[in-house]
Amino acid sequence: MSDSALPEALRESVLRRLGFHAPPAADLEGLRAIYGAWCANVPFDNVRKVIAIVEGWALPGRDAGDFFDNWLSAGTGATCWPTSNAICELVRSLGFEARRVAGSMRDIGTVNHGSVVVTLGGGDWLIDTSMLTNLPLPLNRESFYQHDAVFAASVEYAGEAYVVWTRVLPQREHMPCRLHTEAVTRDYCIAKYEESRRESPFNRRLYARRNRPGELIVLHGNMRFRRTAEGTTSGELSREEICEALCTDIGLSAGAVEQWARADTSLG
Repeated sequence: MSDSALPEALRESVLRRLGFHAPPAADLEGLRAIYGAWCANVPFDNVRKVIAIVEGWALPGRDAGDFFDNWLSAGTGATCWPTSNAICELVRSLGFEARRVAGSMRDIGTVNHGSVVVTLGGGDWLIDTSMLTNLPLPLNRESFYQHDAVFAASVEYAGEAYVVWTRVLPQREHMPCRLHTEAVTRDYCIAKYEESRRESPFNRRLYARRNRPGELIVLHGNMRFRRTAEGTTSGELSREEICEALCTDIGLSAGAVEQWARADTSLG
């Protein structure tokens, strides 16, 4: 499949849900605004992917239209390949020069992560829909540190790639992701997404993450984690509490949660 344009009506619906009354300008201020709004409103979760794998369906969100339709109607997000494709098409529709890129989460030597780089004024900026760093990260061959008690991140230039470090719950340590900034095609990303059906940490066990002002909330299996500037707390949840948290913490609709709960027999 080739790159597809985001329909204007859908783009306008997405922008309204993200809090924009008019499209942001295609400059650094506009990029910070659109990416910040994404991080504040779009979760990273595997709810629809788990349903598809259990039911034997095609993996969801391959198309940006499908991803945004479900986010608008049910509040669902997705994992790296669908979310990066969606934001790439969104920012392109706003006039930004964006490209899909790939890398290795945990720096294990295999390609397992999709992301997006935007070029502005000759410089590159990372807008990653999995790390959700709230601000675009500069990729300019220099070290960069985002000093934030909740959403800390750093970037190191490593020859032909960048290593981005973030601390994503429930991990106790910062996790590396080695990113190559050469453009990859949409077909390549779809193929990698399909490969993830065979092996991925997001194929069965619940993982859902949402940025809130001053806090990060993660649901992982039957555990709920919350990080603020004061530290991290965690607790075990019952089946009913997990379903409630998916609605109240992550923002999913009751219908989406019910469908997931029926498919996820591990909650039985």
